[in-house]
Amino acid sequence: MGPATLPGKTAKPNRVQQFLTDLGPGLITGAADDDPSGISTYSVAGASFGYATLWTALVTFPLMAAIQLMCARLGMVTGEGLASVIRKRYPRWVLWLACGLVIVANIFNIGADLGGMADVVHMTTGTRAYYWTPCFALLIVSLLFWTSYRRMAQIFKWLTLVLFAYVITAFLVHPDWRAVLRATFIPHLEWNKDYIAVLVGLLGTTISPYLFFWQAAEEVEEDRERGKVTLAQRKGASLAELRVATRDVVTGMLLSNFVMFFLILTTGATLHLHGTKNIETAKQAAEALRPLAGPAAYWLFALGIIGTGMLAVPVLAGSCAYAVAEAAKWRKASLNLQPRLARKFYGVIGIAIVVGLALDFAGFNAVKMLFWSAVLNGVLAPPLLVMVVLLTSDRKVMGRRVNSPALRMLGWACAAIMCTATLAFFAVLR
Repeated sequence: MGPATLPGKTAKPNRVQQFLTDLGPGLITGAADDDPSGISTYSVAGASFGYATLWTALVTFPLMAAIQLMCARLGMVTGEGLASVIRKRYPRWVLWLACGLVIVANIFNIGADLGGMADVVHMTTGTRAYYWTPCFALLIVSLLFWTSYRRMAQIFKWLTLVLFAYVITAFLVHPDWRAVLRATFIPHLEWNKDYIAVLVGLLGTTISPYLFFWQAAEEVEEDRERGKVTLAQRKGASLAELRVATRDVVTGMLLSNFVMFFLILTTGATLHLHGTKNIETAKQAAEALRPLAGPAAYWLFALGIIGTGMLAVPVLAGSCAYAVAEAAKWRKASLNLQPRLARKFYGVIGIAIVVGLALDFAGFNAVKMLFWSAVLNGVLAPPLLVMVVLLTSDRKVMGRRVNSPALRMLGWACAAIMCTATLAFFAVLR
């Protein structure tokens, strides 16, 4: 994630070039956050409640940026992933409970995302989704198994551009900007099952447990890519390196919530305004958009779902593999290694995708999984959030690089809000 190294004597890159070069794990993490599950959740929010949940994009930005920055700093300072640090600081049952939570949520997410991508292709081509789901799974497995980490990171960085399809779509539907501004800066709450479920879903798909593991692991991969192959070489981070990581993470989280905002805006300005309030997936949102906003909005919406799925499923499967490998102390566990050199690590990736695929073929409804996987993330996140804040505030773990008071305050605020939303969710279910 540091400055590019070029052979020979070259001109010093300008600020924009350097900024773009420095973008890496944080940008990819933020983009992966807007997966088909997230797109569906944002679409449900906009269709069901119009602009009423736009304020969540503003409120969650500093919270998710703080948590992901903690995870990035943890990986950079310790030279290890999140599960490795948990293993050293907490009992084994805590470690495997944390890993179990993320694996369960990830597998549901993988199944939901694969099903959502296939549904969109069915919608646009007429070919049954049944055939497309394994095609997407095979393509993603091939990408992870036979592409180097450097190439994969480059592909992922370019894939983030697909997210701007949703920003463009928002301007095509001509929203009421005065109402948009009011809903953005004046929070609106409702005490009923539907609104609380959507709120937990929004929080869960924005502040997702798998992203904690992925962020820390990718900072370690970045160090390995720069030649720091041993733990001793990776330990520690300079202030300059931490500043670069901060820019990367904040940019990624800003992109994520920027897209979230415009997705809610688009569906609120079209579907909700025209009485289409009971949708369950982004596919239904895209279909409903065509007569209301024209074919351009429809195709942009559909393209975004496929592109984000291609970015998110590898992140979901990869974070499963990192969590298990770090918890089990596997020595060879890296996307920098070829599959034959890290069979168990890549085996977890393959199993996670196959089980997610099996959920689709077993008859689990991708429509339901897309939204409820986000709600599941919202319910499972609080205990992991508490561990992240505690670990990154511990001098035995972080040395002099412990959280600043502001970062620690945002971390605890995030955990408290997620816990409160989860308790409210169970309260309204009664």
